[in-house]
Amino acid sequence: MSAFDPASFLREFRAEAEQRGFSAETLTSTANGPVLAFTSPHAGPPAYLSAGMHGDEPAGPLAALELLRSGYFDQGMAWTICPALNPTGLAANTRENAEGIDLNRDYLRRDSKEVLAHAEWLESRDCPQRFFSLHEDWESTGFYFYEINLGEDHPERAATILDAVSPWLPPEPEALIDDHETRAPGWIFHRADADLPDLWPEAIFLAKRGCPLSFTLETPSSAKLETRIAAHVAAVTAVK
Repeated sequence: MSAFDPASFLREFRAEAEQRGFSAETLTSTANGPVLAFTSPHAGPPAYLSAGMHGDEPAGPLAALELLRSGYFDQGMAWTICPALNPTGLAANTRENAEGIDLNRDYLRRDSKEVLAHAEWLESRDCPQRFFSLHEDWESTGFYFYEINLGEDHPERAATILDAVSPWLPPEPEALIDDHETRAPGWIFHRADADLPDLWPEAIFLAKRGCPLSFTLETPSSAKLETRIAAHVAAVTAVK
């Protein structure tokens, strides 16, 4: 995969978002472009989607753009979107940012300027009632996702997600993924606590704030890029 051009991507995303009435806000600046947040003009329960946390995972930002173009964010909920949280990592095709920090382990310490600005921005807003985080996994062969659920358990929802993704990717077959036992193939039902107490991912930070339902979606990096994008789009749109 050649390096992702976050500046060009964000110009394209911003043009599409503003055409749809979204407002853009710069959270912080980096050598490879700003960290931008987009807020929907529509009313409804607050919802939030993020992508581009890890710079070697381009399918998430491109899926966010596809969801935007499709009109997905124009109905049902009041969406905020952060489609490229790690511009320096995206430009270099590295998991970490330019300072070597894994942003998705930094939401307690906030050592990076990207996460410091992002977390403070999230704390200034109403807590989302639904959260999607789009990621990729270099070690998996199939699709899987983490669910953090502070409310009523709905196992049928997980089955709906996996069914929606199945035309593009099978569920990850391993019963143990990243030291997490699966509840069913492709589905990790995660507690609302970090695996390592001082290394908080974004999803744990939001769960601690009270976000009742979150999905961290993982597509295999070995699959074709267009397949990974389609799988992300299918998973997000399957959740009603």
